[in-house]
Amino acid sequence: MYIFIEALRSAMAAIRAHRMRSFLTSLGIIIGVASVITVISLIQGLSQSITRQFEGLGGNALTVHAKNDFKDVMRGKINYLQFEDVEQLRGHVEGIRELSPAFMFQGGEIRYGNQTASSRQQLAVTSAFMEVNGSYPRLGRFLSESDNAAARRVCVIGEKIIEMLHLPENPLGEFIQFSGEWFKIVGVLEKKGEILGMSQDDQVLVPFRTGQSLIGNTHKPSMSITVSINDIGRAEELKERIATVMRQSHRLRDDQKDDFEIQSSDQFLKSFETVTTTVTLVMGGVVGIALLVGGIGIMNIMLVSVSERTREIGICKAIGARSRDILMQFLIEAVTLSMLGGAIGVLLGYGLGHAIASVIPDFPGAYVPWWAVALSVIFSAGVGVIFGVLPAAKAAKLDPIEALRYE
Repeated sequence: MYIFIEALRSAMAAIRAHRMRSFLTSLGIIIGVASVITVISLIQGLSQSITRQFEGLGGNALTVHAKNDFKDVMRGKINYLQFEDVEQLRGHVEGIRELSPAFMFQGGEIRYGNQTASSRQQLAVTSAFMEVNGSYPRLGRFLSESDNAAARRVCVIGEKIIEMLHLPENPLGEFIQFSGEWFKIVGVLEKKGEILGMSQDDQVLVPFRTGQSLIGNTHKPSMSITVSINDIGRAEELKERIATVMRQSHRLRDDQKDDFEIQSSDQFLKSFETVTTTVTLVMGGVVGIALLVGGIGIMNIMLVSVSERTREIGICKAIGARSRDILMQFLIEAVTLSMLGGAIGVLLGYGLGHAIASVIPDFPGAYVPWWAVALSVIFSAGVGVIFGVLPAAKAAKLDPIEALRYE
C-alpha cells in the first residue's frame, strides 16, 4: 500500500509539474466523454418526455387498428376498420371501461376572418377520447355525448390553432370554417408541446358523427379504436375477446389472417424504448470513437514523457526503485490523466446537453442517466490502462546505466 501511495504521489507531482502538457494529454478524453454525455443526455431527455406521455395513457389501454402488409398496399389492397366495429365491440365485449373511436379527416384549410391555417390533426372523436388519451380542456369544455348524438358543428382546438389563426386569447364562442362549414369553438386543449419536431397542439377535434357526415358514406377513413379496461389482470383475456368479435364483424374465415392489430399502450412504450436504446448505442458508439483518439493521444504524450524523463528514471532505479515501481508510477499517471479528463468531460457534456436542449424550442430537458456517467468513468480508466501500458512498460525496461547516460 505504501508503494502504491508513493507512486500516486509521484504521478500527481509529475502532472502538476507539467500542467499544460497534462491538459493537452487529457483533451482528447475530455472531448470524447463530453460528446458522449451530450448526445446521450439529449436522446434520454427526449425518451423520458415521450415515455411520460405514453404512460399517461395508462397500462390499461388497448388500441385496435387496421393491419396492412406492404405487399398488399402495393397491390392496392388496403384494410380499414368499419364504423360497425365500434358498436360490435361496445355491445359484445364485457370489461371495457371506455371506448374511444377516432379517425382523421381532411377538412382542408381552417379559416377565421381573413386568416388561414393548416392542421395535420383534424380528428373526429367521441367524448371518451378525453379520458382515454389524456386530452383535457384548458378553457371551456370537451365534446359531449349530446354533441355527438346531434352531430353538432362544434369543435375543440389546440393552442397552436389560436396562434396560427390569431384568435383571441379566449376564443370560446368564436366560429372557424373548414370542410366548407362553420364550427363553434367550445374548448381549448391543454398545451402538450412537440414530439420529434411535430406539434401536438395543432389539433382540431369534432364530434365523431359530425366527422362521419363530413366525409360521407363513400369514403373509408383510417380509423382506430382505443379501449380502456377495468381490470388490467384480464388484459390478455380481453384482447382475445376483442379479436374474436373483430373477426366476426369482418366475416373472416378460420383460414384467413386478421386484418387488424390489437396493441397495448405498454407495447408502444416498449417499442419506443427499443428504438431509443438502439439510437443511444449507435450514437454513443460513433462519438465514442473520439475516446479512442484521446487514448492514442495519451499514449503518444506518455511516450514523449518517458523520453524526457529518462535520466529521472535512471536515478530512481539507481537508488533502488524496481521495474514494477516505475511501471506503477507511469501507469497511475496515465490513468489519473484519463480519469481527470473523464470527470471534466462529464461535467462539460452535462452543461452542453442542457444548453442545447434549452436553445431548441419546446425540446424536453436533457437527462444524464447514472449508467452513462459510470460507463464514461470506467471507459476513461480503461483507456488510461490500455494506452498507458506501453509507455509504462518502456520506462520500466530502461537500463539504469544507459538511462543515466541519456542526454
